[in-house]
Amino acid sequence: MTERRPRKDATRNRAAVLAAADALFARCEHPEEVTMADIAAAAGVGKGTLFRAFGDRTGLIRALYEARLEPVRNAVEEGPSPLGPATPPLQRVPALLDAVLCFKLDNRHLALALEQTGADSPYRAEHYGRWHSLLRDLLERIPGPADSDFTAHALLAATRADLVEYLAGERRTPREELRRKLADFTAEVLGARARTGPAAEG
Repeated sequence: MTERRPRKDATRNRAAVLAAADALFARCEHPEEVTMADIAAAAGVGKGTLFRAFGDRTGLIRALYEARLEPVRNAVEEGPSPLGPATPPLQRVPALLDAVLCFKLDNRHLALALEQTGADSPYRAEHYGRWHSLLRDLLERIPGPADSDFTAHALLAATRADLVEYLAGERRTPREELRRKLADFTAEVLGARARTGPAAEG
């Protein structure tokens, strides 16, 4: 049986909804202020259209987040150095964390909204699992006795949306300063692993 393609109006409505939600989250003061009714009105569609297409507010936020993240994901999966898969782990780990931080800075309220949705832990979210697995696997290729699973969690904690919002929003820490601080922290973690690895012990 041939798979049915979405109707043109459904595709157009979906694009309009994502664009409207994107704009609303970008200029809101607090992500919880953006409602399904607001998004429907901005997109020029009925609320029923949103619920049919995305299920609920969480589903819509996830779809928008994934759409915004796609260029970064493509760069990580098949792009050149320093994000791409051919990059040595010691260079790729800090580049990946910098990419996550920059994405969160560029999409602060959207990322915060996603972390705040529903009752599920943000650590069980699919996008978090992808980043964690990738970092854990890279860390396992860097000599050192530290637990790669925990270290990956600890490094990603420095890019949590609520922390980014606090530092960039409330404390108004400049973007480049945040990037530098994360790079320094990552270098310390990776350096400690290298210094205490098998080669250092010999």
